[in-house]
Amino acid sequence: MIYNKMFTQTNLLEKAMDAAWLRNEVIAGNIANIDTPGYKKRTVEFESILRNAVQSKPSLHTINTQAIVPKITMHNDNFSIRADENNVDIDVEMAEISKNYIQYDTIKSMISSNFKRLSTVINNIK
Repeated sequence: MIYNKMFTQTNLLEKAMDAAWLRNEVIAGNIANIDTPGYKKRTVEFESILRNAVQSKPSLHTINTQAIVPKITMHNDNFSIRADENNVDIDVEMAEISKNYIQYDTIKSMISSNFKRLSTVINNIK
């Protein structure tokens, strides 16, 4: 139980990193299919899933991190400015992939910081 409490934040960050990795793959797929007639844009829903999981629990340590799973959503709306029914906008995708890279790098830094703090504590106990 103490292990779970100690690493809940790190586990949540790991989930966020996994979601960012998945989002990168989905965006890359959107870009790869930019010229595919009828292709519909896909996105990854994670932040709202995480927010709901965190808000529904009285304490961060009671969150079941295994239940937090990103969801891929297809935007199958009829809105498309293109005649081939493809709704991918390269400018939007490039902005999203840049934003996602920054998020991934930030999460990676936070995880690294958590482990540095843990290492400091362990080394000071010796």
